[in-house]
Amino acid sequence: MTATTSTPSATPGECTAAQAYLRLLAAVRAVLDDPLQASLAAPLLAAPIAEADEALDAAGLAGNEREFLDLVALQAVGGHAAARASGG
Repeated sequence: MTATTSTPSATPGECTAAQAYLRLLAAVRAVLDDPLQASLAAPLLAAPIAEADEALDAAGLAGNEREFLDLVALQAVGGHAAARASGG
């Protein structure tokens, strides 16, 4: 189970979207790391892509890449990226 870090401004839906995106990135890396799976990329990534799309839409983040990627950074590094970005 992964630990989640949220900020006062991040809603549960936004955190869910960031986590879905991180799972998508992990799936992409796994597929690309194994050249034998290259032909299976589309079927293997269809579910994680759909999950991320649905979570983005539900959180109202579709089309708002900057805010979304800030949330992804918070989820990926447990909040440390935001402190560095703000000079803290």
